[in-house]
Amino acid sequence: MLDLLTPLKNSSLKEQFVQRFEELILSGKLTIGQKLPSERELAKKLGVSRPVVHEGMVELASRGLVTLKPRVGTIINDFRTQGSISLLISLLNYHKGELDPKLLQSILQLRMFMEIEFARLAAINRTKEQLEILQKINKEEFLTRETDYEKITELDFEYHLHIAIATDNMVYPLLMNSFKPVYTNLSGLFFKHTSEARKVHQFHRELNVAIEKKNATAAKAIMKSMLTHGEFHLRKYINTGKDVPAKRRNEK
Repeated sequence: MLDLLTPLKNSSLKEQFVQRFEELILSGKLTIGQKLPSERELAKKLGVSRPVVHEGMVELASRGLVTLKPRVGTIINDFRTQGSISLLISLLNYHKGELDPKLLQSILQLRMFMEIEFARLAAINRTKEQLEILQKINKEEFLTRETDYEKITELDFEYHLHIAIATDNMVYPLLMNSFKPVYTNLSGLFFKHTSEARKVHQFHRELNVAIEKKNATAAKAIMKSMLTHGEFHLRKYINTGKDVPAKRRNEK
């Protein structure tokens, strides 16, 4: 397998090392159960120091891509059974922004499952201060230009993160933060290539009303409608690959 590798020439050697091996593993060029050459051999072939190789392998192991076995060596894992949440970012990077249909479906299903429950619990458990934060974020969303999709994307994540915080579950906000790169990748595509930002902000306003009234049933229904709306338009863009003209973005 050494013939697959060429010397690394970048200041971020560890990151380049990890990216190289991620691509080799995710593409199937390195197969499940395959034993890698020693760190010394890899360092020599890639033109880097052994610490760079070792740190890179530790990072790959943390993502579930390889297993480091003392006195045995480094073995390629089946990432489907041993991968961690951080591997989602690797999968998105590997596809270079083009979402694999099965991966997209899996992410959207998980989001639907989680966030409907988040909305229900937020309506039951929110505090006055948490409600005020949600209202403040929503107000800022309406004040932000629709063409400023980077800010809109960030505000959208902050809104959903604070929904998770309002559930009074200690783990849910940690899950949201773990998924932030994946979440903002998808929502960034949505806000950049559709004219639906104001519709989403209106959903947020309606959800805030349900949460203020502590109406868990309404909160669940609004969250489901919002996620279904977002999924429809995201898939529409991905399937056509066409941007929505700027004029249409500014009509609402």
